[in-house]
Amino acid sequence: MEFLSSLSTGDLALLVAILTTVGLLAGLTGGRHGIGGGIVMVPVLYEILHQAAVSQDVSMHVAVGTSLATIVFNSLRSAAAHNKRGALDWGILRRYGPAVFLGATLGAVLAAFIGGAGLKALFGVVATLFAIYIAFAPLRWVLAPEIPNHWLAHAFSAFLGCLSALMGIGGGTLGVTAMTLCGVAIHRAVATGAGLGILIGAPAALGFILLGLSDPNLPPLSIGYVSWGALLILAPTSILAAPWGAQIAHALPVRALRIVFGIFLAASGLRMLLG
Repeated sequence: MEFLSSLSTGDLALLVAILTTVGLLAGLTGGRHGIGGGIVMVPVLYEILHQAAVSQDVSMHVAVGTSLATIVFNSLRSAAAHNKRGALDWGILRRYGPAVFLGATLGAVLAAFIGGAGLKALFGVVATLFAIYIAFAPLRWVLAPEIPNHWLAHAFSAFLGCLSALMGIGGGTLGVTAMTLCGVAIHRAVATGAGLGILIGAPAALGFILLGLSDPNLPPLSIGYVSWGALLILAPTSILAAPWGAQIAHALPVRALRIVFGIFLAASGLRMLLG
């Protein structure tokens, strides 16, 4: 609690304001892009913990774990908002959801063997590469007319779940891309990506909690690698803003949606690589 006790009332108010803003942005991006808001939360949470002199290893793990925990709440609200519009594809979730769930669980296990620098670099590289693809790939560029019902597709779904859990970003960044490459319309992919966020966030967040229980260097107000202090602010604010993001998603043209998505990814990825 030493860090919190050293903050002035003004600094503490600023910290709460920053987390509130991040939660609102996470809800908007989660509802708009189906990404659960992790692309916003992870870099900001890492920066806050880094400025608080928390070690890089612990900072990155707590940032990812807290993001995953928030994603569960954010994605639930976002998926519900999209489902009301009839955009959520339950067939995709039933067919590939179990593999995504298992992959996310594996990602939480692998996080025990990857240091903070490794998680930070992974986040930066993947986010930047996908930003380039999302922003500049042709709208009609598809690899298959539909998602194949093949064991390789299920194995790839598990890989996406694992990688998403390690990045703390939910199902949209990788899942939306994979679905659109297989002929799923962007708005339906975004909606279904919110559903995948639940299947990724729940097992992975639990894994990060268990993984960090014995770490003596945890920041205050943490349970394992999840900061419940930050979660109490991020979860309700992201839930509040998720329906607004869903409304924006269905109002924007497809090209505009892709460009905005790419900008979010590029800004976050480059910040993690260069910071």
